[in-house]
Amino acid sequence: MVTQIAPTASVPRKGVSAEVLTEAVSTRDRILDVALDLFIEKGFDRTSLREIAEQLGFTKAALYYHFASKDDILMALHMRLHEFGRETLSNIGDEPITLKRWSALLDEMVDQMLTHRKIFLMHERNQAALEKLHREDHEAEHDDIQAQFRRVLADSRVPVKDRVRMACSFGAVFSGLFLAGEAFGTEPEELADMLRDAVHDLLR
Repeated sequence: MVTQIAPTASVPRKGVSAEVLTEAVSTRDRILDVALDLFIEKGFDRTSLREIAEQLGFTKAALYYHFASKDDILMALHMRLHEFGRETLSNIGDEPITLKRWSALLDEMVDQMLTHRKIFLMHERNQAALEKLHREDHEAEHDDIQAQFRRVLADSRVPVKDRVRMACSFGAVFSGLFLAGEAFGTEPEELADMLRDAVHDLLR
């Protein structure tokens, strides 16, 4: 039997229950999770909307309640990546950051990133498709994260030497997990420990 999906909405609409909206959001996440596995296994270009729908027991048309195109699915997966840096920077607050606090924040980010390592693997295997994406909301998100990062690094209350170390350690986390892809060939737990050691060395 084909499952019919209720349309999503960013705000509750009159006549639509909270349960329906919650189910719609959950279905959207399921679509993204299935697409993520397929994009890793087969690649973005070789994965069709029909295949994604069949994995979920939906019709292809039903997917359009949530995503207008396969590009929209890829963009939604890419935007998950932005959450890591944004959450870390937003947790800093207005007080001057210390190296100890920065180190703790990066430790948390390493855990989050390894938990969602599939996102980074998907990026590594679909770089050409991702480079073709250009959306205003994507650019705005980049600008927002960069602005927050620069605000932290421009805080004159923190010694310049410490701010340089903070910038280098932040880059080490992303390059160690994202840019390196599968180059290290290590287990996630082992890689996490090595990343933390590298970050702590930079922040000493």
